[in-house]
Amino acid sequence: MEQMTLFDKREETVPLASRLRPQKLEDFIGQEHLLGQGKMLRQIIEKDQISSMIFWGPPGVGKTTLASIIAGKTRAEFINFSAVTSGIKEIKEVMNQAENSRKMGVRTVLFVDEIHRFNKAQQDAFLPFVEKGSILLIGATTENPSFEVNAALLSRCRVFVLKALEEKEIVRLLQNALQNPAGFAGQKIEIGKEQLQAIAVFANGDARMALNTLEMAVLNGEITPQGSIVVTDEGLSQCINRKSLLYDKNGEEHYNLISALHKSMRNSDPDAAIYWMLRMLEGGENPLYIARRLIRFASEDVGMADSHALPLAIAAYQACHFLGMPECDVHLTHAVTYLAMAPKSNALYEACESCKEDIRNKTAEPVPLQIRNAPTQLMKDLNYGVGYQYAHDTEEKITKMTCLPESMENTRYYFPTKQGAEAEVKKRLEEIIDWKKS
Repeated sequence: MEQMTLFDKREETVPLASRLRPQKLEDFIGQEHLLGQGKMLRQIIEKDQISSMIFWGPPGVGKTTLASIIAGKTRAEFINFSAVTSGIKEIKEVMNQAENSRKMGVRTVLFVDEIHRFNKAQQDAFLPFVEKGSILLIGATTENPSFEVNAALLSRCRVFVLKALEEKEIVRLLQNALQNPAGFAGQKIEIGKEQLQAIAVFANGDARMALNTLEMAVLNGEITPQGSIVVTDEGLSQCINRKSLLYDKNGEEHYNLISALHKSMRNSDPDAAIYWMLRMLEGGENPLYIARRLIRFASEDVGMADSHALPLAIAAYQACHFLGMPECDVHLTHAVTYLAMAPKSNALYEACESCKEDIRNKTAEPVPLQIRNAPTQLMKDLNYGVGYQYAHDTEEKITKMTCLPESMENTRYYFPTKQGAEAEVKKRLEEIIDWKKS
């Protein structure tokens, strides 16, 4: 916990991303939807009309930088607070300090980085002070605040969604770093446009990663006899040979990617399905989790249209279990492609959900006597099993015996489609229904 006025004095040992942190809105790159001329957040900052707010966005898009800009603009006392290193004790100390300042007519703006790391009790500790105006809370989070911030606290904050930077914005950022006195303006750096573009692509919208990569590439560049630094393609490739994908196995992005995979397969798009599946694997997802979701998909979205889908999905799960990563990636690709290209039917899913709805909301009917088991004489005396018709004794191998409770007679849950093999099932079921009615 520390009180913040201006950010620390720049030193050469400070990482490039920190040295180049903008102090004015005019120097901020990206987030035009929030900070363009006339946009709400820009006006709030320029007019010093700060209210409690949450900055939500991926890493490296400017959440902390905006806080530093607000620190330089506001006439309030600005306190920087980390959710990683602070607990209830530190919160209470800051709240008491803010309350004392309020009584003296001084506002307190409290910036909480990574607010999603606070538990419910810690977030609750802020609530009464936000309510009575002791503090104006500014939280920064990479996680969906709908899930990670208490509803009561969230309702008192305005949420601003920050987006990943576009490649052209990253290139501008890198060019600025080469020309800025706080960056590499004092050195002669030879780096091509294609190399800057490669760094921008690698950064994947993360300004911090882009600047860190540029700094690494320059530090590992070749020094010429004239004293300039040449960033070679070979040296740069070593800096960007592995992209750190944004993927939190317990966070929102986890559910976004599995949703993308599921919906791509449902839409019969094998290329998109393979892409999202491999994004999850490259991000460190357990292949068995993906395989379990494929097993569910095989019945929920393919079902009777292709009953081979389920055993194939189970086989993919077993292959993942036997081999593990990285070898099992091709087995998952096999299963994902098969499921994407299989004919689709959600008739089983609809039947399941419709039946569950009836079971939950209707009277639990007794089993009809004719299909009850009668292992004891007492049960036989009570007419258990009376009227049972053995289907194998008939030429058609079916009977007109009713198997549902009387009050549910003629209820239907399964409505087969005309997709794939289910078309034959539909024809067969319709013939059975017509025969029973005749």
